[in-house]
Amino acid sequence: MKNKMNQMFEDQRNVHVLYSYTEQENYIKQVLDFIENGIALGDYVILIENSRLYPMIQKELSTRLSKEQLTFLHYVNSFDFYCSSGSYHPPAITDYFSKMIEPYLEKQLTFRSWAHVEWATMEEPLHLIEDFEKIIDEAVNELSFPLICAYEGNRMPEYIKNMLLERHPYVLLEDDFMVSEEYKQSFVTNK
Repeated sequence: MKNKMNQMFEDQRNVHVLYSYTEQENYIKQVLDFIENGIALGDYVILIENSRLYPMIQKELSTRLSKEQLTFLHYVNSFDFYCSSGSYHPPAITDYFSKMIEPYLEKQLTFRSWAHVEWATMEEPLHLIEDFEKIIDEAVNELSFPLICAYEGNRMPEYIKNMLLERHPYVLLEDDFMVSEEYKQSFVTNK
């Protein structure tokens, strides 16, 4: 599975993956592999992660990577990222992300991103996630970078799972990587 996904990241830069995880231990293993493989290929890695899990990830990376390799990792606190405007607001998140990747684009540096997507309750306006995923899918295709969007599978209602499968051309489950048969390419025009 990992070899198949890593080969795809090497061959094709515009890869948008849904990762629906169930166990924290496997989640951390997957994110560590994503970071290590990216850095080994010379990619900068943007890790959008919560402040609870990041110290565990950072501790393990410090045993696997050199100080020089760790300079390829850019950590972004997920709360700051998703709520930069005070709430989950797709235009503000998109603006934050655009400013964040601008230096990589200007210097023509290759990068990949891992985004841990969480929300406090199921009461929030979840249609905003669909709006954001449409925008992100277009960005991945336009800017040509690999992105994994990680969602905790146990916390997602069925309609959210179905919507996410429609917005991601690839799916990573705990031990499998596949094409999403439900994927519907977005053609968003916010320009």
